[in-house]
Amino acid sequence: MKRTVRTAVSALAVAGLALGLGACSEAAEKAVDQVDKSVNETYEVTYEVTGKNIESIDYHAGGGTAMEPKIESEKKPTTPWKKTVTLKGIMPPAVMPISLDPADLTCKVIHNGKVIKEAKGQEATAGGCVAVSPIVG
Repeated sequence: MKRTVRTAVSALAVAGLALGLGACSEAAEKAVDQVDKSVNETYEVTYEVTGKNIESIDYHAGGGTAMEPKIESEKKPTTPWKKTVTLKGIMPPAVMPISLDPADLTCKVIHNGKVIKEAKGQEATAGGCVAVSPIVG
């Protein structure tokens, strides 16, 4: 009797383990699919900069990789300045203005009509506006 119970319990344990591993495998596949989608999906943002005496504006325009985005630059732009770009995957949207008169400087990152990052004055010149990719968040 004990041997029959042990055999039944062992069989159930093996079946449960097999089902559990199958579920883990499905979860892993779903996670991989989600990462692939996030890396390959594109999104559009608009950068806006206002202020006086702006020397240059650097921004991520979609080139390069997520970890090393290509930075493009516009020298002596007229303000208000606006640029719409298409970025890919987890690449962070970023605009970094350089101004000799940061008191009235403002930068914004806009996605789907909503401001996802804004900085003013010294904060705008110190780090600019860098947001998390809306695909990630």
